[in-house]
Amino acid sequence: MPLIRPFAGLRPVAGRADDVVAPPYDVLSTAEARLRAAGRPWSFLHISKPEIDLPEETDPHAPEVYERAASNLQAMLQQQILVRDSEPCYYVYRLQMGEHRQTGLVAAASVAAYNSNRIRKHEFTRPDKEDDRVRQIEALNAQTGPVLLAYESRDDVDFLLEGITIAVPDIDLQADDGIGHMLWVVRDPAVIEQISRSFDVMKALYIADGHHRSAAASRVAASRADKESAGWFLTVIFPHRQMQILDYNRVVRDLGGLSAESFLAQVAARFRVTPAAVAVHPQGPGHFGMYMAGQWYQLVMSAEKVPSDPVGRLDVSLLADQLLAPVLGIDDPRRDTRIDFVGGIRGLSELEKRVDSGEMAVAFSMYATRMEDLMAVADAGEVMPPKSTWFEPKLADGLVSLVLD
Repeated sequence: MPLIRPFAGLRPVAGRADDVVAPPYDVLSTAEARLRAAGRPWSFLHISKPEIDLPEETDPHAPEVYERAASNLQAMLQQQILVRDSEPCYYVYRLQMGEHRQTGLVAAASVAAYNSNRIRKHEFTRPDKEDDRVRQIEALNAQTGPVLLAYESRDDVDFLLEGITIAVPDIDLQADDGIGHMLWVVRDPAVIEQISRSFDVMKALYIADGHHRSAAASRVAASRADKESAGWFLTVIFPHRQMQILDYNRVVRDLGGLSAESFLAQVAARFRVTPAAVAVHPQGPGHFGMYMAGQWYQLVMSAEKVPSDPVGRLDVSLLADQLLAPVLGIDDPRRDTRIDFVGGIRGLSELEKRVDSGEMAVAFSMYATRMEDLMAVADAGEVMPPKSTWFEPKLADGLVSLVLD
């Protein structure tokens, strides 16, 4: 079974990428998207967040929203803002955030490989979010939001992709958030064949971000069983050693009826607790920071308490199982409104702000989940707790899209 294949991508015409490329649809609210797209008629947000072009009271999942996405896409095609390559290609994609750089491959990945778990998942999906992505794909007859995948790093493949970047990129831009996006189009049949062979021998690929997009692609493929092109979905695949997961921190609204003294005593019964003079950024697994009443603490879990199974040993699981549930009574972080999650890109000062304002009672800084842990969970066929990973930098929408012929 082929794992990936090249495709004739739909992408901005030369000189238009800066006008088109936008943040992923799921990292902006509708209000934020309206602001980002203001004065930018060709921003891809008009396709990925089309409710911004309708009255503010419009339900983002109303039929007219998907219809507007389709009409906006057609306008960009008619004005030749977006053009489709004449032949199947691969695309090498580089992301640059400060000193961090990662180089991967834009490819069409096999839905059959996803269905058979060769493209492996680690999250549950919600039907309503799947429905939204299915409607978007059907309205556009295209997949515009790439799924972020990882492959287990191999020097030969890593060097192959890096070698392609010696040439001048076809697209080279810096987005308004400072992230650099570069794209090289791979048209050489010999190089295309080499890339395909290199990936087809891999045992698996791993979904890092995009579980709902993957599931939606599978549903579309099932409904279009007579259309061979529907059996593929848009992905960007990076070597796992280059991917960057930031900490995904927790804030809790109250102490579950406990006094500060009683709460600290219960925490100390489960962790080694040490007051800290500065904000605690955990330096390894089993280490946590805690901020409460203007004071930081370092929490350390003893190694003998850490389970050996791939889910139980995750720091997000340790905090949930040893503190959030038994001490604070938060048994279901997915649904409990007392807990919120703060991406590490916001820094530890955001945790202090949320607590000092009185909005939250306590905050926990986390050691970032490692890619090796994510892959181990996926290999075991298990599911990670909610909000376990925060990937940075984010992929751009509009750089390359996959049309379903």
